[in-house]
Amino acid sequence: MLDPAVAVATAALMSLVLLVLLGSLLRSGMPGVREWFAANLGIVVALPLILMRGSIPEFLSVVIANLVMALSAVTYYAGCAQFLGRPARWPLLSASLAPLGIALIYWRYVVDSIPVRVLATTLFTAAVCLATAYLVVRYRPRGRSAYPYWVTAAMALLFALCQLARGVYFMTLNGVSNPVMFASTGSVILLVAATAIMPTLSMSAMMMVHNVLLADARDAANRDFLTGALSRKGFEAIARTRLEEADRHGLPVSLLIVDLDHFKSINDTFGHAGGDTVLREFVRVAHLQLRRSDALGRLGGEEFAVLLPATQPDDALRFAERLRQAVAAQPVTTVGGPCAYSISGGLAGWMPGETLDRLSARSDLALYDAKRAGRDRICVHQPGTHAAGKPSRDSAEPALAR
Repeated sequence: MLDPAVAVATAALMSLVLLVLLGSLLRSGMPGVREWFAANLGIVVALPLILMRGSIPEFLSVVIANLVMALSAVTYYAGCAQFLGRPARWPLLSASLAPLGIALIYWRYVVDSIPVRVLATTLFTAAVCLATAYLVVRYRPRGRSAYPYWVTAAMALLFALCQLARGVYFMTLNGVSNPVMFASTGSVILLVAATAIMPTLSMSAMMMVHNVLLADARDAANRDFLTGALSRKGFEAIARTRLEEADRHGLPVSLLIVDLDHFKSINDTFGHAGGDTVLREFVRVAHLQLRRSDALGRLGGEEFAVLLPATQPDDALRFAERLRQAVAAQPVTTVGGPCAYSISGGLAGWMPGETLDRLSARSDLALYDAKRAGRDRICVHQPGTHAAGKPSRDSAEPALAR
């Protein structure tokens, strides 16, 4: 049979290992990591105190050790709250330790009862585990892998049940309170589950952190570092997915390709720093016009693309005009002074079965006509008016009479 001291020592060692691993994540600045680190540190301190019972004052090995473990539990909960963007509510969490401390002191020094002390600590830990499970399920971020969050919630729920079972089991034990109670088969089995709570939940926390870091890395790879718009690769990946969805459901899609007019002159007049400011400001203004389902990508240089799912060309034209007018109405403040600029756009409506490359080519032809017609305008591609690879003056009609 497993010695209770072995179970406690093993849990202390696991918490120490996880303390080192969580320490490596402190530099990430991820909310919650500091609290999870502190929670494991508390376990590393508390479990040796429990192991030294009989060699040190029982106030340390019973009252202080259990309070430190309870503090570790609420600190872990606070870490989950911070990680999920929720308030930690430290005053309330700290206040919750007071009733437990009173119970431990009373049932040790006034009435010495190991079963009641165990019941008090297990009820406290079970409550924290249930609160953690609810928190993670209720506030898990949408749009990301749910797996690590469900695993964390499931583990917290499982440990809550194990703690409740341990408390009930001890209340069934008869006889004078004696540390020998901890050596019974049922007690040892439940003790193993109890000591595994923090190491296991810490591993689940690291899974959640890894999930966020992976998503951030993927997002960074698909974003233009200068403007924050999608990179060309990221835009094309999303656009192809949206076209597949449109094909399945028979929905319209429109593609707008935009070019900032005379951008070389902007760079020459305001410097490359000024040009970069104009690019960033254009993306900011464009994002204000976009819906959640739309996608904005930087194709290269001063050229951008906007994919408008579930949007007919007429509605897309109204969007493009709003964007053109918004840009014209908001000169950009640069280090070299205010810069007023305009955009030209080429718009094409997707035809069922059409590839993204073909749709982009038609939008490009419309953009070519907008530039040739004097810029600062949106032109719409008319299907069937272009010979393959041969731009025509009649290929697109200006949206504005100039």
